[in-house]
Amino acid sequence: MVTTSSLNLVFTPTKPTSLSWKHSFPSPFTTANCTRRQNRKAYRFVVFATVLADPKPTVLVAEKLGKAGLELLKTFANVDCSYNLSPEELCTKISLCDALIVRSGTKVTREVFERSGGRLKVVGRAGVGIDNVDLSAATEHGCLVVNAPTANTIAAAEHGIALLTAMARNIAQADASIKAGKWQRSKYIGVSLVGKTLAVIGFGKVGSEVARRAKGLGMHVIAHDPYAPADRARAIGVDLLTFEEAISIADFISLHMPLTPATSKIFNDQAFSRMKKGVRIVNVARGGVIDEEALVRALDSGIVAQAALDVFTEEPPPKDSRLVLHENVTVTPHLGASTTEAQEGVAIEVAEAVIGALRGELAATAVNAPMVPAEVLTELAPFVTLSEKLGRLAVQLVAGGSGVQSVKVTYASARGPDDLDTRLLRAMITKGLIEPITSVFINLVNADFTAKQRGLRITEERFLLDGSPENPLEFIQVQIANVESKFATAISDSGEIKVEGRVKDRKPHLTKVGSFSVDVSMEGSLILCRQVDQPGMIGSVGNILGEENINVSFMSVGRIAPRKQAVMIIGVDKEPNKEALKKIGEIPAIEEFVFLKL
Repeated sequence: MVTTSSLNLVFTPTKPTSLSWKHSFPSPFTTANCTRRQNRKAYRFVVFATVLADPKPTVLVAEKLGKAGLELLKTFANVDCSYNLSPEELCTKISLCDALIVRSGTKVTREVFERSGGRLKVVGRAGVGIDNVDLSAATEHGCLVVNAPTANTIAAAEHGIALLTAMARNIAQADASIKAGKWQRSKYIGVSLVGKTLAVIGFGKVGSEVARRAKGLGMHVIAHDPYAPADRARAIGVDLLTFEEAISIADFISLHMPLTPATSKIFNDQAFSRMKKGVRIVNVARGGVIDEEALVRALDSGIVAQAALDVFTEEPPPKDSRLVLHENVTVTPHLGASTTEAQEGVAIEVAEAVIGALRGELAATAVNAPMVPAEVLTELAPFVTLSEKLGRLAVQLVAGGSGVQSVKVTYASARGPDDLDTRLLRAMITKGLIEPITSVFINLVNADFTAKQRGLRITEERFLLDGSPENPLEFIQVQIANVESKFATAISDSGEIKVEGRVKDRKPHLTKVGSFSVDVSMEGSLILCRQVDQPGMIGSVGNILGEENINVSFMSVGRIAPRKQAVMIIGVDKEPNKEALKKIGEIPAIEEFVFLKL
């Protein structure tokens, strides 16, 4: 970015040296218009004041960054390394900066973007998680947010293995014992890893690297991840199972999933009750995926023999934390990415992304939505919502052990290919498919990149309709091939999970599940039931939900023919408890059902 200020000065030719002006420059890129008025005839000329306007952008580095990343930034920009800024100090500085780089300690709030005055073009997060950046505010203010998602993969995997082995052999406890003047060989007898079963929960980049290393230690490795390609798992020698199956047979469990609404406290009392007595748990992912009070109870009862934790719900944890102080728990202070090599790699990755963004390039690691023309967004807005909900619904119909690899999207429209840009719709379908169980934020910039990284192949097909092209789309259909479904009725005649939707009154509607035609608003949460079509079914299910104080927002039934099979879809305001769902499943005429969150 090269910016030059032009100063428009008026002077008298008899006194060419008497240029006198005053102007306050709040930033090196301010354009000043300075005029000296006199009675005599004025002459105008332009002075290119490169002294006042530095051609380089300014990057504020608010937390420590590896030397290699800083050197890379300095070849392109003026770099201001100001650490430990207070929120007010950051807000004061930000109006002078084109880019900001942070780690996890600096909160980039809405006020930061507002105080930037529109100058801030990119925020770089040196790491994966971006919980400390207000993405909505960034997008509203036209600021791109990028992260560094790959550089610390090996470091995190190695730390997971280090905790696994240290826990198995009581390394930390034995070390503390000797330093306290004791010699307790019999107390710290460990367990062997060879031949034991390790469940890797979250089979992404870090999880798969942990699996490779565990295989080298002679362990039998299983995994759970609804998006893990089966062929990649087979290549490593890993069996993909459902969450319940994996945690129930594992001797060791290693966590590598992101913290999302779906994974928050997924390891709770119920999950621990399904595990083998004496299981051992490692967490180098996110603290919030474990209910820490439940883990303490599981440790005290002996269900969990040991735990090794690098992350916590609150960091740093309270000094009197029962979990941290438990004698069967090994802890480290969030060191997963703390190797010299990883820190340098993260620094280079985020520096490259920030420089690319300042050059106007689209970053593959962008995590917030780019600007979309207002007229396009206005027309496609209801279809954008429909697309995301169809993707979210379709992936929830996939059985846990299946790896989603192939998705086909069909658009029915009277418009020609040149008149309908579906990139935003495809990105939103990808968002619905991937976001529920990941920490990745999907948008038009990174949708294809993220799908490719996860082995997800999305193909598009146009179905040209006769008629007026006034409405951009008639319907959108999403099909997932080569997977098992937890709701068999969603499998179409051609063997894929299939859902279809339309926009009615600018609201998304579900119009087809498998081969069954339905018509329901895609709001809140849904219960899908396959049943024998007979009188009283709506009342039977409604009574059960009513007894549990669950409000029904709508019901719809799609059937093949009277008294044959039918699909009933029920909209509910909140998730029914297990007892209510159990009662619904026990109704004789109901052959299968599934609860889905939209």
